[in-house]
Amino acid sequence: MPTVTVQQGPRSVELKRALVARITEAFVDALDVPATSVQVWIQETPADSWGQGGTLTADK
Repeated sequence: MPTVTVQQGPRSVELKRALVARITEAFVDALDVPATSVQVWIQETPADSWGQGGTLTADK
């Protein structure tokens, strides 16, 4: 059973639905597994809880 973890900033439910559908399709196509076997976990982190290049994302 493939399991995918996506770490990202907050997104709308609509965007997350589309992301889960496309990731699932990719695994079905690449591995020839049933869609029901693909699990996608989305971990969202607020902009004030992560940074890049020495700067909090919330400060950009």
